[in-house]
Amino acid sequence: MNDCSAFYLYGIFPSPGPQHLDLLGLDKQPVHAHQVDGFAFLCSEAKQDRYLASRRNLLCHEQVLEEAMQAGYRTVLPLQFGLTVENWQEVQALLIEPYREQLKHLFEKLKGYREVSVKVLWEMEEELQQLLAENEELRAKRDRLEGQPLAMDQVIGIGQALEQALQHRQDGIIAQFQQVLNPLAIEVIENESLTDAMIYNTAYLIPWDDEPKFSQQVEHLDQQFEGRLRIRYNNFTAPFNFAKLED
Repeated sequence: MNDCSAFYLYGIFPSPGPQHLDLLGLDKQPVHAHQVDGFAFLCSEAKQDRYLASRRNLLCHEQVLEEAMQAGYRTVLPLQFGLTVENWQEVQALLIEPYREQLKHLFEKLKGYREVSVKVLWEMEEELQQLLAENEELRAKRDRLEGQPLAMDQVIGIGQALEQALQHRQDGIIAQFQQVLNPLAIEVIENESLTDAMIYNTAYLIPWDDEPKFSQQVEHLDQQFEGRLRIRYNNFTAPFNFAKLED
């Protein structure tokens, strides 16, 4: 590579890293591994000063890492989208020297493990109607208020009661997922929900070869809720949630 070029970085692998990959990254540039002081950086030539975090670019970044993993290079520390460097001395000074031991520790932590994720979405209106059908006290309270002028405290009261009941219902669903799936992982990270309909958004670090067992448990949960929930299960991704450096 030309030392005067700028480079886009995708992730870090234990040396020597991926070899003979036939991949195109951002700007349709060839992807390869570059060795820096015992670490292998997956990179391509950067054709832009800054990269827009568009869906297309984000997917390309992730797909480069996933294809390298599928080629057999499973232990990877994915780098955040948009990271470009002018030269490898910059990488040495800003990343390797201050974080060398953390990088090695993360390699050891992730060796033989993979990240999977589960997102659970529900239809709030349908859950509310089902809740009222099952809860005679709440249904009676709501029915008594229909068709008559309501004082503000009555409006607030029934609203709070329904909100609390829905939250209890949501907590119960989440508890079932936690009870079944958490014991299968060595580490679990619960992330913020991405939409109002999403009630659970969690990443799991599991033994690489245990994924079929984990997938089976997700399927059993889906059957248990009989189509009430929409479950999005990602069984193959770079370990973005579990490869974070501590400041």
